[in-house]
Amino acid sequence: MMSGAGCRHILILVLAFIKMALPGCLSVGVNWGTMASHQLEAASVVKMLKENGFDKVKLFEADDNILSALIGSDIEVMLAIPNYMLQDMSIDPGLAASWIDANVSAYAYTHGVKIRYVAVGNEPFLQTYNGTYLHSTLPALRNVQEAINHAGLGPEVKAIVPLNADIYYSPDSNPVPSAGDFRPEIRDLAIQIVQYLDSNDAPFVVNIYPFLSLYENNYFPLEYAFFNGSNKPIKDGDYLYSNVFDANFDTLAWSLKKAGFPDMKIIVGEVGWPTDGNKNANIENAKRFNQGLIRHALSGEGTPARKGKIDVYLFSLIDENTKSIAPGSFERHWGIFEFDGKPKYELDLSGLQKHKRLATVEGVNYMHKRWCILKPHLLKDAQSYVAESIDYACSLSDCTALGYGSSCNHLSAQGNASYAFNMYYQFKRQNSLDCDFQDLAMSNAVAQEFSVYHTRYSPRISSSFAACFLEGTFK
Repeated sequence: MMSGAGCRHILILVLAFIKMALPGCLSVGVNWGTMASHQLEAASVVKMLKENGFDKVKLFEADDNILSALIGSDIEVMLAIPNYMLQDMSIDPGLAASWIDANVSAYAYTHGVKIRYVAVGNEPFLQTYNGTYLHSTLPALRNVQEAINHAGLGPEVKAIVPLNADIYYSPDSNPVPSAGDFRPEIRDLAIQIVQYLDSNDAPFVVNIYPFLSLYENNYFPLEYAFFNGSNKPIKDGDYLYSNVFDANFDTLAWSLKKAGFPDMKIIVGEVGWPTDGNKNANIENAKRFNQGLIRHALSGEGTPARKGKIDVYLFSLIDENTKSIAPGSFERHWGIFEFDGKPKYELDLSGLQKHKRLATVEGVNYMHKRWCILKPHLLKDAQSYVAESIDYACSLSDCTALGYGSSCNHLSAQGNASYAFNMYYQFKRQNSLDCDFQDLAMSNAVAQEFSVYHTRYSPRISSSFAACFLEGTFK
């Protein structure tokens, strides 16, 4: 007869198995970027991640504050080495070893940080890089994995390379997933990387952005970008594709199959939808896409060519107001959460339509309700000076919400000036000397039902008026 302790042990194992088997217990990861003028406290963000059920996070650099906050959290971490380090790491195994020692071994102890992947660069084969990292990526990947192995972490930690979806394609003559293959000019190198990843039991990590299909092609069908779209499906043999995400994912699957790796694990390292900076970037579309993605990824249905749960990392956690806008103004607005850690919209992260509200970041400190605006009646009298000052303010802050198709594009000329001045003023933490602009501006305290977070560069919140309050408040 089994003892009571033995029965309890079996019961725990059974319950654990049931928990793992239930689709609702699967989860999505999230990208946590730090290219912002100010930062939330890392410990508060980690607490929010846990409360919302995120058990995987992707970091773009080894930030000691963030890694320290993740100690004991049991959140799985993908930690990245920046692109600018690839060349040196490709020729210096010692540098790779030192980086692993300082940023992986130092944290990957029992009950420390659960580091599972080290990302060697980020989209190093992106076509806009013009081949800058083509010859350094694979040697760097090898050196990093060997450093991980030498540290005794090889079984638990895998070096990977997050690649952009532009490394594979389907020809114009047959634009279906089954015709997919790696781009001819990088095919040999891509296959070498795939072979090395496979030899280390590491996954292929790809970034997929259906939003960019809309942004880059005015004729792209809007509904095909979403998971509940009404467009006619695209037929590929026996497979039907009702959304571009599945078609993109399976184009990679076919590319891997043709390279001899039909069963290689695929992780979607970045996928999401921005909320501002473009006519299609708004909260409604972002919620529709991300909610559809989560339900699809966790359903277990998979894609037409690959059944099962899809491992995805949402992009991104919080907006980053200092990112380059060379690709587009939307680059600073991918966050699910506002700058002060409040959710922009509700999102069921379980995929089960539980309608659980997202937890917010707690303990946030706010600045005084103080703003910098254009002095009344100056716009017409000093147009050239105002234009110069707006350009200056926007070049050193973030005015992407004022662009065509963006949330604050409807402001008056005076509103635009005040918005730009105030944006710069908040970037500078309300320093009185930074609200002058050749004597064109004045600071003013406003008693309204909104505040500015001390790390937040904009007074924008969810409602239309508050988002661009300057037009309504300062005439």
